[in-house]
Amino acid sequence: MYARAVAAMTTALLATLTLLIPASDARAHTSRQPSVIAHRGASAYAPENTLAAIDKAAELGIGWVENDVQRTKDGELVVIHDDSLRRTTNVKKVFPGRSPWKVKDFTAAEIARLDAGSWFGPAYAGARVPTLKQYMRRVEHNHQNLLLEIKNPQLYPGIEQQTLKLLGNEGWLDRQHLARRLIVQSFSADSVRTVHDLKPGVRTGFLGSPSVADLPAYAKFTDQINPSYGSLSGTYVSLVHAFTGPHGRPMEVAAWTVNDAATARTVARYGVDGVITNKPDVVRQALSGS
Repeated sequence: MYARAVAAMTTALLATLTLLIPASDARAHTSRQPSVIAHRGASAYAPENTLAAIDKAAELGIGWVENDVQRTKDGELVVIHDDSLRRTTNVKKVFPGRSPWKVKDFTAAEIARLDAGSWFGPAYAGARVPTLKQYMRRVEHNHQNLLLEIKNPQLYPGIEQQTLKLLGNEGWLDRQHLARRLIVQSFSADSVRTVHDLKPGVRTGFLGSPSVADLPAYAKFTDQINPSYGSLSGTYVSLVHAFTGPHGRPMEVAAWTVNDAATARTVARYGVDGVITNKPDVVRQALSGS
């Protein structure tokens, strides 16, 4: 009976909020400009998820970068988006008989031999798939902040704990980094919940658009709801902001992947807290109004 009463109260609250918040609501909760987050680094200008891509973001003056983490056959964490090496490396040429070229089927040493830049352009020939350790050290060197995505966690049991251990070893779980410089996200709610349970101090994000009725449950373990920009509205963003996340602050929203000025201005009017983009210079200019 108690559970039914709580559910009924939650439903009533959400219905009231929906009526009170107009779809055109424009950042009612804050006047702060959204953070610009370089998606896989400045991936419109350098090969995604490489050190060159985060260096390019730094060159553009972008403080936040996003990446994707997966695991090799011998247990090394590497930074790459796809679960296959085929699209962004020359793996077919180097290892022609090992289709479908899954990351989990190659050792770290084998992946280190691959060219992860030539597909993007000759200027990047010889770029490598970085290990997460190499990547973290470059992010630290560049004084950047990191939105780290745990990719395909169902393929890599225990990857959450392993990722957190590496972050701790690299000094990224101290008070300063946890407060301002690190967010861990995933498309898997279970993975995000696991990160929160293992290290409650880590800020987390869920990639997707949960129903409004499910937001109270998400607010227990995630600080951000990060949807595709095409699924957003001002009402939804304001409803997310109405909930307090696990660190005692309103939940935030970061929209992906926004690559043009008009869309950047639209999602900013919705009230998002972050904009994830392959073209961070374009988005920053649009948001600054210059």
